[in-house]
Amino acid sequence: MHNVFRNARKCTSFSRNRQNVQNAVCFPASSSAINRKFSSQGTEPEYDVVIVGGGIVGMAAAREMLMRHPNLKFAVLEKENRLAAHQSGHNSGVIHGGIYYKPGSLKAKLCVEGLHLSYKYFDEKGIPYKKCGKLIVAVAKEELPRLEDLYNRGIKNGVPDIQMVDGAKIKEIEPYCQGLKAVWSPHTGIVDWGLVTQYYGEDFKSLGGEIHLNFEVKDFKVAQESKVKAVAANKKGIQVTASNGQSVRCRYVLTCGGLQSDRLAELSGCSREPRIVPFRGEYLLLNPAKSHLVKGNIYPVPDPRFPFLGVHFTPRIDGSVWLGPNAVLALKREGYSWGDINLRDLADSLSYRGFQKLALKYASFGVQEIVRSAFVGLAVKELQKYIPQVQASDISRGPAGVRAQALGADGSLIEDFVFDYGMGEIGRNIIHCRNTPSPGATSSLAIAKMIADKADKDFLL
Repeated sequence: MHNVFRNARKCTSFSRNRQNVQNAVCFPASSSAINRKFSSQGTEPEYDVVIVGGGIVGMAAAREMLMRHPNLKFAVLEKENRLAAHQSGHNSGVIHGGIYYKPGSLKAKLCVEGLHLSYKYFDEKGIPYKKCGKLIVAVAKEELPRLEDLYNRGIKNGVPDIQMVDGAKIKEIEPYCQGLKAVWSPHTGIVDWGLVTQYYGEDFKSLGGEIHLNFEVKDFKVAQESKVKAVAANKKGIQVTASNGQSVRCRYVLTCGGLQSDRLAELSGCSREPRIVPFRGEYLLLNPAKSHLVKGNIYPVPDPRFPFLGVHFTPRIDGSVWLGPNAVLALKREGYSWGDINLRDLADSLSYRGFQKLALKYASFGVQEIVRSAFVGLAVKELQKYIPQVQASDISRGPAGVRAQALGADGSLIEDFVFDYGMGEIGRNIIHCRNTPSPGATSSLAIAKMIADKADKDFLL
């Protein structure tokens, strides 16, 4: 595997309502945090390590580090009023097998490792999941060489029990699906990743960790000498301040900010690049009366002319079937509809030269995606390539998610996981997760182990 550390300017890098669902399962939002009081007279909670971001990667890393160091004090700072509020709670719920990713990349290695760790964890905790498999289907002859390449990638990546199957076998696996050939991944599955994040949070709390909700980090600065014995090893630690004026002190910080990751990195002196540009993925819902048409995940062969995957069929744990998603620029970092607009976020995206180059390169694709967003029936033609029985009357608008897409200044999509840590009195004590998109959820437990290894070494925990 390639060396995951690289210099980046002053940083060193190593590479329908979700809230109701969460409240209906096991963990209401009010149970997800320690309601620590912040004194107006200057007394602040103090910790050895603070993790910024209560998504699935942040909670997995917090859990792993606290398991390794039960005598240290840990806290998670989350800007929303619940865990898994954004990417971790707004996704397709797929447990990925590791097929698509370049052999030797962090994505490939950590996805396959995370797949095994995830299923083991689900079984231990009794988390409901379904190992329904995934077909990547070629419906045209020109797709066959690319399908063969995907199969070879899967073999190199160690994807368990991956197979190349013919049209007859496709029908055996998915009776209503048609295709020339397909890659079959029997261990791909589905789960509620938002629920999994809640379980990570419960593990963290049971070990003594604290979670502060509604804590939007706005600044890192050098703190005065600590009065808490646990953090006295650093005479001057880090003061982490929220937008509402609350603050905590700590020795070390790990940020897993998702859609805000570049801004958090910049606060400690890192470059904004790779820049986060938000892309909204809008799903369609299949009529429940037609849900029998889909047993498992059905995916297209990726087209290299386009930057994103394209429409696919995704069954859900609740029995529904999601179709899509498309990919359009979100007008707000956490913008789940066209009505969600933040002028700062929009200007940030449109003024970035990396986005401008991407938009120019894929102008036709972008226009098509916007039109598909306005007229959902246009997706039917693509869906019928795989399951002809799907009709326009069978689909309706569904939920949406926002992907934190890391972009380079040259307009390139940053495909692999990226991690940074800065220089100087503050920066050297902060690790930033800069880019952990899909399969970040599947990989979360493996990513957590890698981060914990790095923290053990650099922070001398």
